[in-house]
Amino acid sequence: MNKAQAQGVPPRPLLVYHDSWYERPATGPAATTLASLPSYMNMVALSFVRPDAVYWGRLDLSKTGLQYGFQGTVLRDAIALLKQRQPGTRVLLAVGGANYNNWDGLDLDAIARLVRDLGVDGVDLDFEPETPGCALRPPGKMRCLSDAAWQDLVARFRNAFPRPLLLTVPGWSIGAYGEGAWQNAQPRGRYTGSMLGLLRSPQAAAIDLVSVMAYEAGPTFDPWQAYQAYRQVWNGPLALGVQVPPSQLGGPTYTVPMAERLARQVAQDTQAGMMLYPLLGRPPGQLGPDNPDGRLLAQALCRGLGLPDCDQPLP
Repeated sequence: MNKAQAQGVPPRPLLVYHDSWYERPATGPAATTLASLPSYMNMVALSFVRPDAVYWGRLDLSKTGLQYGFQGTVLRDAIALLKQRQPGTRVLLAVGGANYNNWDGLDLDAIARLVRDLGVDGVDLDFEPETPGCALRPPGKMRCLSDAAWQDLVARFRNAFPRPLLLTVPGWSIGAYGEGAWQNAQPRGRYTGSMLGLLRSPQAAAIDLVSVMAYEAGPTFDPWQAYQAYRQVWNGPLALGVQVPPSQLGGPTYTVPMAERLARQVAQDTQAGMMLYPLLGRPPGQLGPDNPDGRLLAQALCRGLGLPDCDQPLP
């Protein structure tokens, strides 16, 4: 049994962020898109839970950050129905994100209660520090003011969610740039090198999968180059992330052919997969290969990774 299987990560992961704000209203679990996900979407991150979530129990989601338009009991039952239909699928709670950043108010006990009551398989630690404070320092290594916070969070999350619960981490697009062969990789920004300190630290052993948010990085950004930069410092399961268009920051703008081609490149790596954000997203205008929604992109990633049953649509 290889490392990925032993830790519960599917051998060829396809991680999708299930955007609670776009989920349709439902009176029962069978009416949700969540319960109807096809088998190739084998990792699902429910998005997003506040770090400072208030949750005392009884599946009251009102102060957790999740924006599903139905009761917590429906969400719990939808997760159970998905797992019944697709036993190989792993469901995570995505904690943090761009809009939920009160990490000083982190309540791991509340999140642990939510994990238990919903019956999910772990958490996705989406820490996006506003000012990572990264710089190249002697002897040619990137150091960031956020390194200590990242390492502390990973250690605390792993302590709260021991294996076999999963702990996954999304990294910034340019988070592995800034030194060595990627010292001058473009584009550059405040997040250049922001993941290197964590991925080189002892705390990295607590992580089950790293995904690369290879989007909103501008026209000079090359997703495949970013993937290679992450791979040189992280040898565990790695997923390259694509985004439903349009891009707010000028690229990359993912099309069906581009996403499938990238997935095919990634599939050359036996410990690699893909990530998609946000699954239920839909661009303006007429849908098609050059203007895909999350459903079309997910099928493209499935084909590129060589997963089975890629013609299964998401209802």
